[in-house]
Amino acid sequence: MSSEVHWRDDIVSLVFPVTGHGAICAVHRGAFRTLLGSEPAPEACLGYFRRFEAVFRAAADAKIVRRGILPGTSLHLTSRDIARKLLEDGQIANGE
Repeated sequence: MSSEVHWRDDIVSLVFPVTGHGAICAVHRGAFRTLLGSEPAPEACLGYFRRFEAVFRAAADAKIVRRGILPGTSLHLTSRDIARKLLEDGQIANGE
């Protein structure tokens, strides 16, 4: 499914479809700047997404549930949304 991920210059964001939700999720370059610690090029954002694709998708699903976002409604993830899932996955992997 990662082939459906792409960069949109008009909103300076990476976008991907949310499976089963009928909408897209956007992640602004500013979120990647926070996550990567530098001003990333679109290629770096796409690479980071591909490396942690499962985390991004889990973060989108969690935000949909947490906020009660209706099917077909697009959403965006912040660096905090993504970091929360990265930390959860790290704790699970470490048995915490």
